[in-house]
Amino acid sequence: MLHALLDRGIAPELIVGTSIGAVNGAAVAAAPTVETVETLRSVWTALDVATIFGGSIFAGAANLFRSRTHMHSNAALRRMLAETLPRRFDDLVVPFQCVAASIERAAEHWFGDGDLTEAILASCAVPGVLPPVKVGDEHFIDGGIVNSIPISRAVELGAREIYVLQVGRIERPLTAPRTPVQVGLVAFEIARRHRFARDLAQLPPGVVAHVLPTGEPRRRGSDLAQLNYRGFKAIAERIERARAATADYLAANARVS
Repeated sequence: MLHALLDRGIAPELIVGTSIGAVNGAAVAAAPTVETVETLRSVWTALDVATIFGGSIFAGAANLFRSRTHMHSNAALRRMLAETLPRRFDDLVVPFQCVAASIERAAEHWFGDGDLTEAILASCAVPGVLPPVKVGDEHFIDGGIVNSIPISRAVELGAREIYVLQVGRIERPLTAPRTPVQVGLVAFEIARRHRFARDLAQLPPGVVAHVLPTGEPRRRGSDLAQLNYRGFKAIAERIERARAATADYLAANARVS
């Protein structure tokens, strides 16, 4: 999606992101170029389980037993962020904010200044997978819990034309759950999609939102695929499908810079 946007001359004036969108968003905010997108492609396609999640599923289970809260350390992700991104928000070229969920306040919290790595780690702290991140006197977990697709924040910050780079789950039709695990997945999907649908329907007059397509085949939304956070093998193919689908969408719908 990023490649297709930049190829068409659509460069960001503001970036807001949640979870993995915070990682990619910060990288583009540091240097909004096709070269950055190619670097991101190289990083993501070269990843393996050990790079980010520190070994096998059995090691993760052992860590969960020890910590009682998470399967993996965030040390590897912290190193990757520190090696590839600027240290502070002030070092970015494009204004950037990312969201995390405050445990103590049970509320969304937006990071837009200070230490960039800690803010992104907080935004990416998937419950049960990675540990909560302490910033100041608060503990934070994944921003997708409170604002998965934060178009409302973009509007608050003055955006008039929004490009939504989503990971595909909102494209999947939901079906009634058939197992206890699916009950939880469907409940979470309803909550996150309801907020996005509401925010999309309540865009102020004159604000346009483009929900970019992933090019993924339609699948049922209540299966267990979204739990496979360790699945990196199909990244290259998914990147190319998203680029092609988004390029077609932009050719039909978007402005030319």
